[in-house]
Amino acid sequence: MKELIRELTQAFGPSGSEAPVRETIDTLIRPLVKEVRTDALGNLIAFRPGTGSGKRVMLAAHMDEIGVIVTAIDDKGFLRFSNIGGVNALALIGTRVVFAGGAAGVIGSEPVDELKDLKLEKLFIDVGASSRAAAEKQVGIGDMAAFHGPFQDLGDRVVAKAMDDRIGCAILVQALRELQDSPHHLIAVFTVQEEVGLRGARTSAYGAEPDVGIALDVTRVGDTPKSRTMEVSMGKGAAIKVKDASLICHVGLRRHLVEVAKAHQIPYQLEVLERGGTDASSIQMARSGVPAGVISIPSRYIHTPSEMVDMADVRSCVQLVVKTLEGPIDL
Repeated sequence: MKELIRELTQAFGPSGSEAPVRETIDTLIRPLVKEVRTDALGNLIAFRPGTGSGKRVMLAAHMDEIGVIVTAIDDKGFLRFSNIGGVNALALIGTRVVFAGGAAGVIGSEPVDELKDLKLEKLFIDVGASSRAAAEKQVGIGDMAAFHGPFQDLGDRVVAKAMDDRIGCAILVQALRELQDSPHHLIAVFTVQEEVGLRGARTSAYGAEPDVGIALDVTRVGDTPKSRTMEVSMGKGAAIKVKDASLICHVGLRRHLVEVAKAHQIPYQLEVLERGGTDASSIQMARSGVPAGVISIPSRYIHTPSEMVDMADVRSCVQLVVKTLEGPIDL
């Protein structure tokens, strides 16, 4: 499982440039499903028919990651940039970035008197060039970069860039590996452009016409020093979402996920997230509406190059997905 996480987190794929990570996932899942296709927006959609007359279940994990995009290059070769998704300027100074073509750079800052004055427009990327012409040999306007965050194995916990949401992708891949039989017709979707507006989930859910939708994504925790109060902690199991800023999860589906967890002694915790949202919001509002919920992976340092998850939580999420799909889904 750790090697799978390493492979997925290190793939390149900022929102709108997901082709490299999509190719990686495509290779991993083809032996596990009956059909794989890429839709017009770039979502990777896999189908596995059920062995009975179950529901059409859409499982969604977004494969895009946050990043930056070049907006200007000055005469000295420094790059100005804008964000792709939720990027915090305070977490960027000294951070390395990698472009799709292989160029790399370091984020620096203009002098600021106070931290509150540190905005993205004060930052720049240094690619080691001494002139605009030299910089343009490496990158151009509109080029996207991902953050450089190597995979680190800390034992029970692992750290890397893009855990949001490659860890969800890894859980979905592993669940497909472990699931033997299911009465349900499974539509596994690795979505694009979640970080910029849940766009891939909206189009894929419209086309999939699911009876039930479950998103797999990270969630914040309340277990670090003086953190925002929240009843989710790393190491206490899969987080079954109740509500976030984008949706109120379907009550019947949430209750069913809790019952499955209890029946199979899978560690779980309930999650109320005051800020943020997931693909489940777009799935919920597809066509005439879809009962939707979320299985969340507790994570620290979200939207930084060093996102952390606990392997026991990851395992709990895999088990919850598998056991949910093995039996009837009663809403």
